[in-house]
Amino acid sequence: MKQLLSLITEGLSPLLVERPLPVDDDLGEAAILLALTKDVENPRIILTKRAEHLNSHRGEVAFPGGKWESGDRDLLATALRETEEEIGLPETHVEVIASLPVNYTRHSMRVRSYVGLIPANLPLKANPDELDTVFDVPVKYFLDQSNLTVDHFTGPDYSLNMPCYIYQGYRIWGFSLVVLADFLNRSLNAGIDLHYPDRDNLGPSKH
Repeated sequence: MKQLLSLITEGLSPLLVERPLPVDDDLGEAAILLALTKDVENPRIILTKRAEHLNSHRGEVAFPGGKWESGDRDLLATALRETEEEIGLPETHVEVIASLPVNYTRHSMRVRSYVGLIPANLPLKANPDELDTVFDVPVKYFLDQSNLTVDHFTGPDYSLNMPCYIYQGYRIWGFSLVVLADFLNRSLNAGIDLHYPDRDNLGPSKH
C-alpha cells in the first residue's frame, strides 16, 4: 500500500501551480497556503487561530495567508509572504506542488489556495499581531468522517448551525473547512460531503 503522502501528491499531480495576478476590482483578491508536513505515513496540515483582538474573523481557525499587495509579483508570492509574516515559515522551506481552484468567501472575495510541502518539526511561531496560535492536525483525523460534526456559530450578521471538525478544542469550519474538504476530495477521493442545516442563510453577505 502506498504511503499517505505519496497518495496525496499523486492525487494533486493534474493540478498546475498557477501564478496569476489578481483581477482588478473593488474586492481585491487573497491567497492562502495549505502547508503539509513531509511525514510520509502521517502528514499534518498547518492551521492558525486568528487573534481575539482582531476586528474581523477574530478567534477563527484559518490557513496562513492574506490579501494581495502591490509589491507581490503574483498570488503565490502573496501566499508565501503572508505565511512567513504570520507563522515564520520561510519561502525557501516550502515546496509548492499545486494550486486549487479559486473559492469565494461569504463576502464574495476570491481566494486562491496553494498546497505546499514543508519539512516536519519546523519551529513555527504565531505572530501575536495577527494570531493567537499555530497548530497542526493529522490528515488522518479529517479522513475519519466520524470526526465531522455540526455546531452552532454566531457572528455580527449570522447565527447558524454549520459543519465543522473539532480538534483539541479548535473548531475548523466555514471557508477553511470548504478549502480543506476540496483538498481532501481532490487528493484522496475522501468523499467529504459538507452538510449545511441552515443552507438558505449561507449566501454572500449583502452588507
